[in-house]
Amino acid sequence: MYDELYNAWAREKGKVSLQRLPKDFYTEIISYVGRIRQEGRMLDRKSPKAKLISKELSNAIKLVEELVKLRFDKSVKQIMSKKNPGEQLTQEEQSILLGLRSSSEIFYSFLKEALRGKVTEIKKPEQRNRVALRFLKETPAIAGTDLKVYGPFSVEDVATLPTENAKVLVKQGVAMEIEAK
Repeated sequence: MYDELYNAWAREKGKVSLQRLPKDFYTEIISYVGRIRQEGRMLDRKSPKAKLISKELSNAIKLVEELVKLRFDKSVKQIMSKKNPGEQLTQEEQSILLGLRSSSEIFYSFLKEALRGKVTEIKKPEQRNRVALRFLKETPAIAGTDLKVYGPFSVEDVATLPTENAKVLVKQGVAMEIEAK
């Protein structure tokens, strides 16, 4: 999996346009990072294998962070220039950027009316619902659709997240919804 991660990062870094990722890319990355963490916990920290696994984890985390930042920056540029990054985005990225797309549309609508000399009331996007989740797997920090950072999460952690993010995590089998009674 490390090779796939590195190749995705290298493609994204080397191209101006947003590159396509496999639909299950983030699910696979989450599983991969979880496996590395688990394997590292079971080894003597001073052993050569533990040191190699620690370095692999560190490198993988750096690659994931930079890849996500590169993709986010490219996506924001496309949205702000009124282009839809659509097909190149994973389902998780689409959920995260949904709020940004709405804010961009509100901004441009306001700007258009202002340039016509009209004062318009700025309506905030409707308040999104939140969902309580119990995490079933180790999960790195994620950016919510409300642009707040959530996590990282350990197994059995409980948190409330925006509905869009919660749906993705449940679908991936990373968390399960907790129903209030």
